[in-house]
Amino acid sequence: MGPVTAAVLQLVALIGALALCYIPFGNYMARVYTSDKHWRVEKWIYKGIGANPDTEMRWPAYLRGVLAFSLIGVLFLYLLQRLQGILPGSLNFSSVNPAQSFNTAVSFVTNTNWQSYYGEQTMGHVVQTAGLAVQNFVSAAVGIAVAVALVRGFARSRTGEIGNFWSDLVRGVIRILVPFAAVAAVILVACGAVQNFSGIHEVGQFMGGSQQWNGGAVASQEAIKELGTNGGGYFNANSAHPFENPTPFTNLFEIFLILLIPFALTRTFGVMVGSVKQGYAILATMFTIWLGFVALMMWTEFAHHGPALQLAGGAYEGKEVRFGVGGSSIFAVSTTLTSTGAVDSFHSSFTGLGGGITLLSMMLGEIAPGGTGSGLYGILIMAIIAVFIAGLMVGRTPEYLGKKIGAREIKLSAIYILITPALALVFAAVSMALPTPPHSMLNPGAHGFSEVLYAFTSAANNNGSAFAGLNANTDWFNTMTGLAMLFGRFLPMVFVLALAGSLAEQKPVPATAGTLRTEKPLFTGLLVGAILIITGLTYFPALALGPLAEGLAS
Repeated sequence: MGPVTAAVLQLVALIGALALCYIPFGNYMARVYTSDKHWRVEKWIYKGIGANPDTEMRWPAYLRGVLAFSLIGVLFLYLLQRLQGILPGSLNFSSVNPAQSFNTAVSFVTNTNWQSYYGEQTMGHVVQTAGLAVQNFVSAAVGIAVAVALVRGFARSRTGEIGNFWSDLVRGVIRILVPFAAVAAVILVACGAVQNFSGIHEVGQFMGGSQQWNGGAVASQEAIKELGTNGGGYFNANSAHPFENPTPFTNLFEIFLILLIPFALTRTFGVMVGSVKQGYAILATMFTIWLGFVALMMWTEFAHHGPALQLAGGAYEGKEVRFGVGGSSIFAVSTTLTSTGAVDSFHSSFTGLGGGITLLSMMLGEIAPGGTGSGLYGILIMAIIAVFIAGLMVGRTPEYLGKKIGAREIKLSAIYILITPALALVFAAVSMALPTPPHSMLNPGAHGFSEVLYAFTSAANNNGSAFAGLNANTDWFNTMTGLAMLFGRFLPMVFVLALAGSLAEQKPVPATAGTLRTEKPLFTGLLVGAILIITGLTYFPALALGPLAEGLAS
């Protein structure tokens, strides 16, 4: 079997597995967020935190809950790292320095999981399990909660109430993430992933020195890392490490976990707004972009110039031979089109155009299918923009799901779209303009610029993957990427929740003969075009200086 055929078969198997889970899992999540009953364990949690889960919130109160909970998470994780040197189970690792502690705390609380450290050489068992793994669950649940709040804004009318943050948060963790991550962890352990609390062991002598490895609760963290589109690896090699990702099957299974919730949330959306066809339209948009990018990535990595690459059968530089070019390409696109950031290969070693695809995937806003929750609310905002464009074409007030899209809704949507590009491009430009930050680049020229642009694009979009080659463990990059992650996560949420409240206050508008049918293929095509054009106009100059220049020159 040739490598291209193997890649296509993997893709078909992945799509089939996602299709089988789409309806039952999407319906289950809709029941989770619409049920009026609380599980006993949930009642204990509400009592412990002093929250009333039955109290409806308007958007400012919902936002305060999001920000307060996240702030506590940042402070707790920061202190846990700073105190690591005196904690049990630290594997004799010292406390993490302040700049890196800030960066890591913000990274995991914002669902970014950008890592400027070597996991197996920096974080002990307590920080990994009580700090990082916990944030993998709750940060993902926060993203889903905000998405559900926006969906309620479309589904409700004549009320400014969009649900209860504490109820949405707890249900997301208890009913969705914990049970499904537990099943996934068992599967990973059965396939060879590590799950223990062992210390550091010498595993052999290499070139006159010894090599050391430590174990850990790897499988359980790997499961929620992918299911919650988090991405932070237990080891520096991330999902290329055999302890995290032992076989080609686990590689495909991890991609399945990455895509499961973001794709299924479109079904949840359709059920909650009372029209599953609307969910299918959003799903078709996500799937079209994802499949197109996978095909394009495979083409760039299989079709190449040079006798060495042709004899190898693909651009194998920086890729795990266990997974091959096909498995690595599917993983790279899936992890950058979502907010996951996990890697099973070094994106810096992809071809020039292949590296550009990973960059563009994040620049789209990670909405195809995007992160847990963030992908859904991101593409719904793009849908509002697409409806507005269509309204301009025919000269009538745009409507979406029975809600008028007026000046307030467009302003909130436009600001949301501009925040992330502004953060990524401004931080990258400042870093290139100052004398010291460029010293962290491993490569000169267009590839070096791509390293810096990728870092801030990854941080501002809350992706977390690294291009490799950039020494990000400096005070400058730890601080600046930390700020980019912080603003890139919570500033957009302000406008998402404000938009949810604005929509919930409206009364429904009946459909007429002139209403744009947003469940039809025509709208899907319009939405795909709007996403690509708006992104292209925003990022094309920066891409031309980096991956496009490198790809065309090779």
